[in-house]
Amino acid sequence: MYYPQSWSRTVIRFSVYLGGSLIVGIYLDNIALAILLAFGALLASNYVHLYRLTKWLWQSRTMSPPSAPGIWHHIYEGIYHLQRRNRNKRKNLGELVKRFREGSEALPDAVVVIDRNARIVWCNRNARIELGLRWPDDNGRRIDNLIRHPKFIEYLEGSDFQYPIEIPAPTNPLKTFEYRIMQYGEDQLLLIVRDVSRVSHLEEMRKDFVANVSHELKTPLTVINGYLEVLDSSYGEAPPIVSKAISEMGTQTHRMQSLIEDLLILSRIESSAERIFENTVDMQAMFKQISIEAEALNKEKQHHISFNVDSELVVYGVETELRSACSNLIFNAIHYTPQHGKIEVVWKSRANGAYFAVIDNGDGIEDKHLRRLTERFYRVDKARSRKTGGSGLGLSIVKHVLHHHNSTLEIESKVGKGSEFSFLLPQELIKQHDGA
Repeated sequence: MYYPQSWSRTVIRFSVYLGGSLIVGIYLDNIALAILLAFGALLASNYVHLYRLTKWLWQSRTMSPPSAPGIWHHIYEGIYHLQRRNRNKRKNLGELVKRFREGSEALPDAVVVIDRNARIVWCNRNARIELGLRWPDDNGRRIDNLIRHPKFIEYLEGSDFQYPIEIPAPTNPLKTFEYRIMQYGEDQLLLIVRDVSRVSHLEEMRKDFVANVSHELKTPLTVINGYLEVLDSSYGEAPPIVSKAISEMGTQTHRMQSLIEDLLILSRIESSAERIFENTVDMQAMFKQISIEAEALNKEKQHHISFNVDSELVVYGVETELRSACSNLIFNAIHYTPQHGKIEVVWKSRANGAYFAVIDNGDGIEDKHLRRLTERFYRVDKARSRKTGGSGLGLSIVKHVLHHHNSTLEIESKVGKGSEFSFLLPQELIKQHDGA
């Protein structure tokens, strides 16, 4: 412990020592020699204590300081106090690191800490098992030299870690891993790798099941519908009950065919591997064709439909998918807007991308339904959807198309005032004109 009075005692001792040297010098009639010898002895004594201090700090294995008089005693005590405090801090830090490592080792995921240069700083046990890393042999090695999948290297170098990626495991191609990178500290990244083989397998099974069942149902439905048409034309003046039954069966058969077609479209979009930057889409020509279909669908409702289309706005994407998304939104507005309504279709350029919207003045949708509209088979009004022939898959198809094109569906609606369904394709998907 530090004592402020120790310095005053040291000054008193030094004064007494110097005074004694003066007295001896006066007695020997040589004051200069006496003072010189006194300072020489004092310097030698301090060097001895410095030697003992150095030996204690660098060679001694004991924590206890050597005994020394005066100010040197307080120096030793001060260093001993600092050593004990640092020792306690190291002990606490060691326990903290130990708990961190135990916690990270208990994680079900593989965890790797890398620096800005993609060099491995640390990894847990699962990373060594699942990724084939060797610790500490791989300390300081670049992670992309050990995980060499092109998709992972592109993900790492792209620095856009908003979404994870899924690629085969480096040690077992039969496994599928999800890779997610997050900012960790100021100049480090945290790579978390999760085994999603079972989830991916179940998802593939679900997609295959939907696609196969939908495909298999098409043939019997086509046969049933064909015979219903034959019966309808063969009976002529049939009893009302028979005519009604044939008509109802035909309506429901057409509805099932429409549902199956939507399921097949959804399955095809989900499993699509087509790159959106490989083709351009002439949106003006696409909207021209959709407008013809919309007018044919609008004969009964007699809506006023206007298309506000920027003819110069061309984007990269998958034309069949964008056509399906836009037509679904437009046809939904026609189906669910009361007669003689107003529907506006907008396609224009904005500062941050290409904007598409379908705006109607229909009944609107309550807030409680908005979040669930893109769920499969979800209907706000089931009776009304059956009447219009809706399958409940239209907005789900739109959601998956937009996800494939790095966009999302935005819905704004007020009951009694109408709705607006819109999306914004990112600026990177807009084709720049030559010379622009």
